[in-house]
Amino acid sequence: MRCATRRWRVSSRFALAIQWVTARFMPGGSVGFTRVCYLLEEPYMGRSLAGSRVLVLGGSSGIGLATAKAAAAGGAKVTLASRSTDKVNAAVAQVGHGAAGAALDTTSDAALEAFFSTQPEWDHIVVSVAAGRSGGLHDLSLQDAYGNMNAKFWTAYKTARLARITPDGSLTLVSGYLSQRPNKDALLQGCINAALESLGRGLALALSPVRVNTISPGLIDTPIRAAMPADRKKAMLEHAAATLPARRVGQAEDVADAILMLMTNPFTTGSTLFVDGGGMIS
Repeated sequence: MRCATRRWRVSSRFALAIQWVTARFMPGGSVGFTRVCYLLEEPYMGRSLAGSRVLVLGGSSGIGLATAKAAAAGGAKVTLASRSTDKVNAAVAQVGHGAAGAALDTTSDAALEAFFSTQPEWDHIVVSVAAGRSGGLHDLSLQDAYGNMNAKFWTAYKTARLARITPDGSLTLVSGYLSQRPNKDALLQGCINAALESLGRGLALALSPVRVNTISPGLIDTPIRAAMPADRKKAMLEHAAATLPARRVGQAEDVADAILMLMTNPFTTGSTLFVDGGGMIS
């Protein structure tokens, strides 16, 4: 059953309750029903991903993999791309639902151009490529610094230039909360994240009507920290869970849920969405 003036669907059990209430207590019947709809309706959750073509760059692990899984579960035709053939094949097996994979070095201009030149329009693209090694101002070599910028920022920029996206589609970039809360031991990462968020706003104008948004995760427990000593990682995650307002550490699936919202919400563009458990305010 649907409310007369809304696109949102009311579940059958709520509809029966509404009908009883309006008949018993609200003169005017249908007028009362419409009013109560605002309280008990189930919200329309945006466009469906069913049948849409979704590309996830950096989709072999962490946030990218979780996004690929969620999109595929929603009926999308997912292609995930990453540098390692073995990791891509393993990720495709995990995603299932007929997902496809591509071994792609996104730092290579030629490889990225060749890939997109053979592809038809995408409905949604997610750029979830990690920056690589972090360090302080004097700890990170210039070569590593250039590599980080090339991997994370320039991949997003080149993708926006080369990819063909349907007019009602979307491009979602993944930055990180260090853009707003700099850390001297990860100085460049904060700069890259801030640049991505600015790029997202500019691209929302340049690529309109394609929607462009940026997702900014906080501390997320993903394989990117696999090299960290186990005791140090455990202490860090426990401290975060105790101090964040959300009282828990983020999971890749938390970010994937937010990315799917940005992909399917037709009225959101030029935004940066922070998924950080309240890290920005703590």
